[in-house]
Amino acid sequence: MQPSTRSQPPNDAVVETLTASRALLGVIARSLATVMDTVTLPQFRVLVVLSDFGPLRMGELSEKLGANQSSFSRFADRMVTAGLIARQVGIANRREVIITLTGLGRDIHDTVTEARRAEIATLLGSLSPAERQAVKTGFEVFAGAAGEPPAADLMIVGL
Repeated sequence: MQPSTRSQPPNDAVVETLTASRALLGVIARSLATVMDTVTLPQFRVLVVLSDFGPLRMGELSEKLGANQSSFSRFADRMVTAGLIARQVGIANRREVIITLTGLGRDIHDTVTEARRAEIATLLGSLSPAERQAVKTGFEVFAGAAGEPPAADLMIVGL
């Protein structure tokens, strides 16, 4: 086994990242507050992935969520019943199950995302241009390390 080429981050970087993640968690919680009677946080994550990537095969969706496909299927059943997602038979392969957002799922996603976007814009508006650029750069690097698609990729598909 070869040693890692990257060193451990300094503890202060970990602490500051944890602090920033708590701040973001607050923004997330406030943006979800109006829909928590309709959707759970894990269900909202499904809506986000489907919004980011479009319709996905059941296996692809469960993989992107890091879930076991058989247990995710039962979870998806509850989301179908709630009207958040829909299942469709694949066109090319009728054994495939394609998962899509419903109108309700899209509306919830858009409502929460807009509330989050507005609060983040307010917070960033309180920073200087140099501070905003530093935050942007840091988050781009962090999101990339976490495996999130770049914002530019999402804009290509019109999201």
